[in-house]
Amino acid sequence: MSTQQPPELIIEAGRGEARYWQDLWAFRGLFYFLAWRDILVRYKQTVIGVSWALIRPLITTVVFTVVFGKLARLPSSGDSPYAITVLAALLPWMFFSQALSDCSNSLVGNANLVSKIYFPRLIVPASSVIVSLVDFLIVAVILAVMMVSYQYLPDWRVLCLPFFLVVAFVTALAAGLWFAALNVRYRDFRHIVPFVVQIGLYLSPVGFTSSVVPEQWRFLYSLNPMVGVIDGFRWSLLRGNATIQWDAFAIGILLVVLLLSTGLRYFRKVERTFADVI
Repeated sequence: MSTQQPPELIIEAGRGEARYWQDLWAFRGLFYFLAWRDILVRYKQTVIGVSWALIRPLITTVVFTVVFGKLARLPSSGDSPYAITVLAALLPWMFFSQALSDCSNSLVGNANLVSKIYFPRLIVPASSVIVSLVDFLIVAVILAVMMVSYQYLPDWRVLCLPFFLVVAFVTALAAGLWFAALNVRYRDFRHIVPFVVQIGLYLSPVGFTSSVVPEQWRFLYSLNPMVGVIDGFRWSLLRGNATIQWDAFAIGILLVVLLLSTGLRYFRKVERTFADVI
């Protein structure tokens, strides 16, 4: 009498696309857990705790207002106070830079988890980007208080703010997927990301407005998706005083979509090797 062998079940990263996205939904609980864990430990064992999320944008706003507004005497956006012009740009930039940094280091930071059990690795960088929304909300509260104190409130354009936030989110995730995957194999990228963020701060219109860029370079400059996002935040919050190079912004969104699609493809390609090399 022959005994029937039980079916063999093999679970591994890099399976078919349909099954992979089903697994991604099935492991949504892990996504929530990782995001909540990172929120809890972000400022744990720090002296002033969550106040760091308040101090950084305030100090940066003061420095940029003094350097670009008082010393360099660069123009503000229309009749808006220079401090609000700067903080309206810091709002999306700090979200993007923090999300990019966290996403890039997420796999290496969760090496023990990645190397021991199977789950769709995409959960790790995606959850790290979500965590940056907490700091975004804190900076948004600071901006709201400052706008009330200046008696400079936004108009109906503020309803467009979520759209530009989504673009910033997708941009951070798209670039973060590339850096996260590359950082697993080439640890040099952990030094490259802070450099990219630092350079990007000065190449994006955070401490100044896009109007100071010469007209012949304005279109090329606006191809940077974060330029359009920052201008979009200012346009939404500063009663339309900021201008947006809409044609370049549209091309920038297409570049982000291309970066995201190639990033996902590369991430999925090398995902099955993470546990071996991390």
